[in-house]
Amino acid sequence: MSKLLIVGTVAFDAIETPFGKTDKILGGAATYIGLSASHFNVNSAIVSVIGEDFPETYLTMLQKHNINIDGIETVKGGKTFFWKGKYHNDLNSRDTLDTQLNVLADFNPIVPENYKDAAVVMLGNLHPNIQMSVINQMTKRPKLIVLDTMNFWMDSTWDELMEVIKKVDVITINDEEARQLTNEYSLVKAAQKIHEMGPAYVVIKKGEHGALLFHKGQVFFAPALPLEEVFDPTGAGDTFAGGLSGYIAKTEDISFENMKNAVIYGSNLASFCVEKFGTERMEQLSKEEVKNRLLQFKQLTQFEIELQ
Repeated sequence: MSKLLIVGTVAFDAIETPFGKTDKILGGAATYIGLSASHFNVNSAIVSVIGEDFPETYLTMLQKHNINIDGIETVKGGKTFFWKGKYHNDLNSRDTLDTQLNVLADFNPIVPENYKDAAVVMLGNLHPNIQMSVINQMTKRPKLIVLDTMNFWMDSTWDELMEVIKKVDVITINDEEARQLTNEYSLVKAAQKIHEMGPAYVVIKKGEHGALLFHKGQVFFAPALPLEEVFDPTGAGDTFAGGLSGYIAKTEDISFENMKNAVIYGSNLASFCVEKFGTERMEQLSKEEVKNRLLQFKQLTQFEIELQ
């Protein structure tokens, strides 16, 4: 069984949307990625850092989803990373109300020995130096390195981010970030420029409008499933990344045709994430629900046409 190494935050979030608000709840990129990837029964591990204030019950829940937590460091007397945000009515835009780095400020990732040969590495949204440190700790070149990043790192750590981008195979960013990274409005041109930076695959996420996959002049579009209710978009992008990387770790096939399937699986799992606050929906998700919704995705995109 292929190993999947996940690097990212395990954190607390406090979220407000037009449909309600929460106090501190479980969040963090690595949490969402891990829960999503767990649906493929892969041998996965999280590398992250938490404070002493992090409940043992959350760690137990991750273990119950067959996620190895040996790489999650607990800092004695420290406080866990915390983010508070408020979403606007369209749920596509949000305001950050509070960010407390806490133990994340001095995070030095240590990859467990038995995961230094992982076939797939999923670099969640973190400082590029942390991402590079993980790449450098691998004993052999992973079959696939997937990178998620955001405009904050483009603004503040451009040179370091460029060095990481050179070393990855897949980058997942949203349309706004793709345009900022390349100074190109056309997403096709933006993808071409990003290819030149290093990644063989470029995934551009468009939120409720789906995702685009680019590879050597080929393009694939995965729609987002129209949902009756969307409560909380937090973690949807990370859930997408977990689905993509988990599927690749399971199938060990990095062809364009299989990457299409990975993008669909990522979109499918992300569609569940937004239905409840935080990780609640992903914690309870059944294989039957995933399978049934995959059929909906298939029906949404499948058609027959006679070419005249």
